Amino acid sequence: MSMLILAAAVFLALHLLVAGTRVRDALTGRIGQGPYMGLFSLASIAGLVWLGMAFAAARIGPSNDVLWSATAATRWLQLGLQLVAMLFIVGGLTTPNPTSVRQEATLQKVDVVKGMLRITRHPFLWGVAVWAVGHLIVNGDAASIVLFASMLLLALFGTVSIDAKRRRALGKTWDAFAAQTSNVPFAAIAAGRQRLNVAEIGWWRIALAVVVWAALAWGHPYLFGVPALP
Repeated sequence: MSMLILAAAVFLALHLLVAGTRVRDALTGRIGQGPYMGLFSLASIAGLVWLGMAFAAARIGPSNDVLWSATAATRWLQLGLQLVAMLFIVGGLTTPNPTSVRQEATLQKVDVVKGMLRITRHPFLWGVAVWAVGHLIVNGDAASIVLFASMLLLALFGTVSIDAKRRRALGKTWDAFAAQTSNVPFAAIAAGRQRLNVAEIGWWRIALAVVVWAALAWGHPYLFGVPALP
């Protein structure tokens, strides 16, 4: 369990204390944007592999106490949350977004704020957050709590980190975009700065998200060794 905690701490530190901070600015200023991105990608992959291996070992370890168990109700709730998560994740990955890596140029488009960006400027990360919450509800063992809580923290604080990074790099251009959107889903819509337009999201994105959700739900026992369907 201690190895899992260490791996999670290192993975979080890499993304929250380096990426998006002035440490990143100093590193890119010294070695350049390209080399930094390459090294950071390698470090992220290595950290993710370490985290996965540490989780697999911790799950079968003697100190993996179970603090709560899944029920029929929480399994159904989890299934619904994963559908919401896939809608955000698929929509976020397929929508041009200035918060994404190397997509800052999309800020120059007049109609950049549309579809998923009307809901939140960080759809992918909020999808990861919902995904993590769903898994925490039905996985009460200590190893799962460490893993999924780490992913939840990474997603939530990652939105703030990206906002700060873009604000430093893009200044007033970013401020204008941020004023039209919201970090928290639906906050800009609730405040009257945006309107919900489901058709603008793209029906194909919604259909793809449903297909991915159904495939993962059905294939979960084959991919991860545990059933996802109630």
